[in-house]
Amino acid sequence: MKKTSAVIAYVLTFITGALLVFIGARFLLSPNVAEQAFGIQTVTNDFSFHYIKGIRDLAVGIAILAMLLTHTQRGLGILLLTASLVPVADFLIVLNAPGHLTSHLYPHLTAIVLGLVLGCYYLFTAPKFVAHVAL
Repeated sequence: MKKTSAVIAYVLTFITGALLVFIGARFLLSPNVAEQAFGIQTVTNDFSFHYIKGIRDLAVGIAILAMLLTHTQRGLGILLLTASLVPVADFLIVLNAPGHLTSHLYPHLTAIVLGLVLGCYYLFTAPKFVAHVAL
């Protein structure tokens, strides 16, 4: 059972990291398309928000994948838990956007649940740190 949960956590974490890389790249390369998928509409040709969101998601996605692939479980758990604040904020932004569609809230809600569940999993299943003191 433990092996099954480890494989499921690994796959879900990999997909999460890869999706964040994709979403980040899409915000940087195709901001209008990414904006619609995110669930808001801006009425400006200034893509500053899009680039901020894009680089944020790209960096976090790369960090998740790097920690996953290097088996840095405790750090990955902390990263996933703390980074869960981002989809919470995104959820609230979309929720408060005029004329938002409920369907645009689900990806953010899914990200919150994944971040919290996977973060707890990695944090509580990581090998315990034992300090060695040389005498």
